[in-house]
Amino acid sequence: MELSLVGSVRDIPREEWDALALLDPSPFVEWTWLACLEEAGCVGEDTGWLPVHLVLRRDGKLVAVAPGYAKTNSEGEFVFDWSWADLSHRMGVPYYPKLIVAVPFTPATGGRLMVAPGEDRALLTRAIAEGIKSWAKEAGVSGAHVLFPSEEEANDWQKAGFAMRYGIQYHWTRQGAATWDEFLSRFTSKRRNQIRREAGQAAKDGVTVGTLGPKDLTPDVVAAMFDLYATNVDKHFYGRHYLNHRFFELVAERFAERLAWVVARKDGKILAGAFNVVKGERLFGRYWGTFVDMPFLHFNVCYYHGIKECLARGIDLFEPGAGGEHKKARGFDPSITYSAHWVANKKLRGVLEEFLTREREGIRAYVARGGDEE
Repeated sequence: MELSLVGSVRDIPREEWDALALLDPSPFVEWTWLACLEEAGCVGEDTGWLPVHLVLRRDGKLVAVAPGYAKTNSEGEFVFDWSWADLSHRMGVPYYPKLIVAVPFTPATGGRLMVAPGEDRALLTRAIAEGIKSWAKEAGVSGAHVLFPSEEEANDWQKAGFAMRYGIQYHWTRQGAATWDEFLSRFTSKRRNQIRREAGQAAKDGVTVGTLGPKDLTPDVVAAMFDLYATNVDKHFYGRHYLNHRFFELVAERFAERLAWVVARKDGKILAGAFNVVKGERLFGRYWGTFVDMPFLHFNVCYYHGIKECLARGIDLFEPGAGGEHKKARGFDPSITYSAHWVANKKLRGVLEEFLTREREGIRAYVARGGDEE
């Protein structure tokens, strides 16, 4: 087998890459999504995300591929390691550059090492892991971090010598519900009334909320969706404009069949929106924004409408994005997310592994309590 690193997803024919990526439940590892990020300049030189995709071939045949990036900072990852970087530097060990195996700016679970049908994933993971370790030492890279793989894949990376880390997100699952009322039946009477009041507020305000189809993605709509994204970023001191208008244009043109953008309108004017993506039985919520301040508009655009879409389409899982304990009261349960980490420096690696052991124990206990504090 031969492991190589390529500087652009375009160095791999789309048909070869997607022969593996289309088998994965995540839409974000598909060739077109990654190519749009590169073409729009959201990743590349001067962004802190330099593509170094990992390609494994056997006798010339592609058997595994992973989206990889050399990082000079820790922004846009959603698995926070700034304290690790600080400790590393205090130990006199440079933390950057590092290798990230992930989808940029996207804390959504999915395959990171995608393998060809019939291949042994665990075996190929070990091969990639050993290749990464050798390359890291030669290239002066501090380590490698695999972000938001599935639990099964995270276990494979752990067996290959990476330390597993847990995180928490709030996900909606169908749990057998087929209608809105069946979904509400999982709550107490008080909570059901609260959700009905919140979900009904948009209609009282004369606002309609709907999902756009591919033919609805006109230049004006694309511009409005980007402006909503930018407006929300600008509201937060920690916000970063990772995406640009060109990226929105490209995905609307080339990835429309996966998009499930949500817009809220009043008198025909777009007031708010959410950048949702759908694949198979999974709905992913990414970016949201609003031009107005209206009660419960955020909940309706980002949560309740998505749940209704899942019920209508037969979708079983809705990942609305990172953070937000307020999601729990609206039907989203705490769920463990995974990452896998290897650092070259043995002393730093030992310290981090001890920390991760304690962190995993705390997260397991929190999820077992259903997200309730002790």
